[in-house]
Amino acid sequence: MGTHFNITVLKMLYKGLLILSAFICFLACGNAQTDVEYKLNDIDDSMMFVPLDTSYSFIKYDSNHLILPADSSQMRRFAEKWYRLLVTGEGHINIVQMGASHVQGGTLPHRVRYNLLTPLPNLVAARGMIFPYSAASKCNNPYDYKISRSRPLDLTRCVYKEPLERLGLCGIAVTAANEPADIGITLNEPEINFSSNTVILFGEARGGVEPYLTITDRNGDSLAVKAVTIDTALRRYSFEMPFAVDSFHIVIPCTDNQSFAITGVYLDNGAPGISYHSIGVNGASLVEYNTRCPYFSTDLQMLKPDLVIFGIGINDASGPNFDTVVFQRRYMQLIDSIRSVSPDCAFLFITNNDSFRRVKRSYIVNDNGPLAREAFIRLGQITGGAVWDQFTVMGGLGSMGIWQNNDLAQRDHIHFTRKGYQILADLMCNALFETLVQLKPAAFAKQHHGHKGTQGERHLYKKRTKNNNNNRNTNKEDERFNYISY
Repeated sequence: MGTHFNITVLKMLYKGLLILSAFICFLACGNAQTDVEYKLNDIDDSMMFVPLDTSYSFIKYDSNHLILPADSSQMRRFAEKWYRLLVTGEGHINIVQMGASHVQGGTLPHRVRYNLLTPLPNLVAARGMIFPYSAASKCNNPYDYKISRSRPLDLTRCVYKEPLERLGLCGIAVTAANEPADIGITLNEPEINFSSNTVILFGEARGGVEPYLTITDRNGDSLAVKAVTIDTALRRYSFEMPFAVDSFHIVIPCTDNQSFAITGVYLDNGAPGISYHSIGVNGASLVEYNTRCPYFSTDLQMLKPDLVIFGIGINDASGPNFDTVVFQRRYMQLIDSIRSVSPDCAFLFITNNDSFRRVKRSYIVNDNGPLAREAFIRLGQITGGAVWDQFTVMGGLGSMGIWQNNDLAQRDHIHFTRKGYQILADLMCNALFETLVQLKPAAFAKQHHGHKGTQGERHLYKKRTKNNNNNRNTNKEDERFNYISY
């Protein structure tokens, strides 16, 4: 009888605990939902926008808006992901910017990255895909990470008619062969913490060579880190760090008849938030990304982008025989490759900047600019993508000469100075932010009164300071870059 009574009591207690737990969970979920709703309404959208330098009368600031297609469902989905991430702090948004020398140089994409992430320090996710460009000779590297090398490596770019390596998403490779090589990578953005605990090396080995990493511990001692997984089909070598690092070395211990081609480096920290990846190769056009990068889609599976920002086209439209029909067809081929990996991806097209062509010893206006602009706008309508009309914003046909006279563009009348790139990035960011606010889902716009929230709840954005990171002494390089192809 006593045993039966004890069992009955235990069953009653257990049942009571289950009911109590369910009730607590119900309250917690209700409070969590309420907190989410209040946080959504505590977002001050104005905090997104970047202060602009409006002192240049030739810039068409009143044209700085995204052109949306008739069906803007893609951008609406992205806007919903954006606001949900801001509020819940959960999930991961991947943004990929693709281009040529404007992107490889790094100033334009990193300014966009800086504008997106510095007001949201708690939503800084992985730095993502990078490439050690300057491990090769005479190859310029973005300034937000530094590259060292024990010796120059061989370079392969997708612009070569017959690339010596099988290229991937980055469209470029550096190869160590027959003797050891050491490549150092150090992150160089003091205002954003991109420390990583996982490094994924994309590359192809020949002759049995196996790369490893070295890092420096807190005592100043060097530690060797071997790959925990190697996937030869995907060409990925995964390394797990014993602690988060912002600097490491890739060691390739080649001997005779051995080689290793690096086609990308992915930095991960496992954090939720926003990652902004930039993919660019000097001189690249659409045909190279479509036909000379066989591992493009395979590598893109690592990123699965939510938004791709297209800036490919300045090289496509550089010559006298620019064909807009072929241009659009090649873009659709690239878009199909991306959709095969990320079918719900949104697209943002950047029209070509105005440019000049070199004729003998002088420059003439490249009159393909308006044709390319119209092609980009048609692409936006066809694909459901948004368009940032950079061509019009900077002043239209012939405006590159004015930018060059105002020290915003280089003497080649194609590329910009650091300040010019930063002005363009700020303008594009504000056009994007404006669209996100316009497309903000109705559920996120409901007003709740009487809820003050905590300091942490209400301040989702860190207040922007004057955005003058072009003046920070994070590097000593001149603001004009060398874009010559080697």
